[in-house]
Amino acid sequence: MQNFKGKTAVVTGGASGIGLALAQRFAEAGMNIVLADIEEKALERAVESFQMRQQPVLGCVTNTMRKDSVEALLAAARERFGNIHILCNNAGVVSGGPPQAIWEVSQSDWDWVMGVNFNGVLYGIQSFVPHMLAHGEPAHVVNTASVAAFMPGGGTYGVSKHGVLVVSEAMYRDLTGSNVGVSVLCPGWVNTQIARAERNRPGNLRSAHNPDGQALDVEDALQAGRQPSDIAEAVFQAIEQERFYILPHSGWDKVALGRTAAIVARGAPYDLDIQALRDSATADEDL
Repeated sequence: MQNFKGKTAVVTGGASGIGLALAQRFAEAGMNIVLADIEEKALERAVESFQMRQQPVLGCVTNTMRKDSVEALLAAARERFGNIHILCNNAGVVSGGPPQAIWEVSQSDWDWVMGVNFNGVLYGIQSFVPHMLAHGEPAHVVNTASVAAFMPGGGTYGVSKHGVLVVSEAMYRDLTGSNVGVSVLCPGWVNTQIARAERNRPGNLRSAHNPDGQALDVEDALQAGRQPSDIAEAVFQAIEQERFYILPHSGWDKVALGRTAAIVARGAPYDLDIQALRDSATADEDL
């Protein structure tokens, strides 16, 4: 895409963090903005911030775990602004509490993390892509994965983000030659509130392992990471240049390279230094 002015962007998880920064960057380019989030109060504040700058905006409370909610988001966005040109499937969560072996993870944790991180992306694709193909104008989908998609031992989060990576690669193949482009965003540490995602966990999916909703113990690393605005700029440039892989943390390229090398060596999984990963919070610091 080269022409953004007057076009419409929909961003899930748009009330804070990377999602809000994406929306702000699209607004700077003259786009209409549709913010989707499950956190109603935060969504209201975000919408108000755009309205104060007299930028065209619509807020939609959306549960990306439910396909009917994502379909309602599409309907509301079309009713307000017409054709949709950019979709950022960005909503994401991570389970908190102490570490667990993969076989000990409860079904409620799997259902929640996979429901938001993978199914939410899938529902966005299923709902919006047919509309984008039908209107025929230049359009683009950005799916938020993570460097965790390449890492061993990522638990439910890593599994969900690897799924986003693979489904995005399938999309790229299937959309080749069409009016719709696709990118997959794989950031490392970013200064967001994702470690405290338990605040939005549905009551029916509460975890016995973490009954008090304890945050994941990575907040210090996140706070020392890149700013959401940096990630949004990288995404915007990738859309302009029609680039598929977006890896804003170049210092972490070794994670993807190390995993690939371990696979073709046909031995054990890549032996990632987890402590080095936690310590390497800045954008381009080598592991």
